[in-house]
Amino acid sequence: MDKIILHCDLNNFYASVECVLNPVLWSKPVAVTGNPRTRHGIILAKNNVAKSFGIKTAQAIWEAKKLCPDLICLPPQFEIYKKYSEQVREIYKRFTDRVESFGPDECWLDVTHSTKLFGSGPEIADRLREIVKKETGLTISVGVSFNKYFAKLGSDLKKPDATTVITRENFRDKIWGLPADSLIFIGKHTIIKLNRLNIYTIGDLAQADENVLKQQSIIKPMIDRCTRFAHI
Repeated sequence: MDKIILHCDLNNFYASVECVLNPVLWSKPVAVTGNPRTRHGIILAKNNVAKSFGIKTAQAIWEAKKLCPDLICLPPQFEIYKKYSEQVREIYKRFTDRVESFGPDECWLDVTHSTKLFGSGPEIADRLREIVKKETGLTISVGVSFNKYFAKLGSDLKKPDATTVITRENFRDKIWGLPADSLIFIGKHTIIKLNRLNIYTIGDLAQADENVLKQQSIIKPMIDRCTRFAHI
């Protein structure tokens, strides 16, 4: 029997907490940054309004200000973010004790043995979204799948406040056309190597010759697993 894995991602986490603390900010372009009084530092998080101007995480503040002169830059309040993160994790634990954190804003939940109490994976995901929003004011996007990697891809596919289900029946249609670096742990150096092999999408990677990948020193357990999914 397949596992039922959820990946829950708090949307625009740091910036969203700032908007919860000061609701007037929801309608304004907001970013949590390094020192907003200098031209140094980067964007740590931004809300959807700021995102609509093309502002990206890790972008230099001065570059972001060129795109959006009215951008509100706020210093991080990590202790407050930590409290919200812990509060959300406690909500997750109401549904399963198998919660694996991946940073302050992301968690995997194995709900395989929770369905008899709480319903199917998508039903649990929808309930979690509702509860998190009601109790914290924050939203989450949830990916539901039969492994961790596809669950995380699912949470990235539709934001904010959405549930995306990736199954054995639909995963090729859902993710095969996505860029290969959509997969966790594939960074810019690896993607350059993959592109040299004419591997651009997850589908390309899944169907690539494993021996060629090994020869290029770019195969990892995650990539190895992805290639095996091509034959499911």
